[in-house]
Order: sequence, then C-alpha cells, then structure tokens
Amino acid sequence: MTGIRIHPSADVDQSAIVGDGCTIWHLAQVREGTSLGTDCVVGRGAYLGPGVQVGANVKIQNYALVYEPAVIRKHAFIGPAAVLTNDRNPRSTDTSGRLKLKEDWDPSGVLVGIGASIGARAVVLAGVSVGEWALAGAGAVVLRDIPAHGLVVGNPATQVGWV
Repeated sequence: MTGIRIHPSADVDQSAIVGDGCTIWHLAQVREGTSLGTDCVVGRGAYLGPGVQVGANVKIQNYALVYEPAVIRKHAFIGPAAVLTNDRNPRSTDTSGRLKLKEDWDPSGVLVGIGASIGARAVVLAGVSVGEWALAGAGAVVLRDIPAHGLVVGNPATQVGWV
C-alpha cells in the first residue's frame, strides 16, 4: 500500500480495503468489509457502514453518512453531511415494543453512478439509484431514481434540468 494517509483518530476496521493514495481524515469511521478504491478522500467524521463499496477517485466529504450496502462508483462526490440511507421502514421496535434486531430488516442500499454528485446535506432514501454524472442539489431529499445527467433539487427532489 502506497501513499495511504489515515489520521490517528480515524477508526478503520482491519478488514476494510483501502486503496493506494487514499486519505482518511479525523474521526472518520470505515467499518468492516468496506472497500475504497484508489485515491479516495474520506472527510472528517464521515461514516462508511459495513461492506460499503467505493470506487476510485471518490470524495466523501465531512460528516457524510453512507449506510450499507451502498455502492459508490468511481469519480463520484458525496457532499458534507449528506446521508445515503438503507432502511425503507425505519423503526426501533416492532408494534409490541420489542427492540428490532438485525434479522428484522433487510437493508437496501443506494447506488451512486460514475461521476455523480450528492450535494451538501442531501438525503438519498434506501434503494434509490443515482445515474452517471447526475447531481442532487444541496439539501435535496431524493425519493426516486435520478437518470444519468439529471439535476434534481428540493424536498421532495424533482428534476429541474440536465448536467
């Protein structure tokens, strides 16, 4: 491994694969089985859940949260404090009040296509696909797939153009 920089306060699981040239900043957490391609940047306080797959030349900005089983293709950008969710029906307990366990839900990941950008504080809901070179504007709440080169903004996010 060459040129990898991991800040001492970052928490990178031993089973994570970190590509050459990656930088992982302060307080970032990279969980077990996560794979980072070459030349990625993981910002301060960012979180990458177990088994998340990240392609080469991806920037994941400060405090972004990427929940498993997300896939982020090469050249993508995840803006500051953006969230890629994984639960279509989030609940802490079932209707009887029993705490939900790992077995009680089936995570559904977000797919971020090649070169796509997710703006600051945008939220992408579980199971959504963001097309190649698409852009979700800052603060967007993305409920549906975004086509390649699509530009979406707002809450709920609507397509307003092409990029």
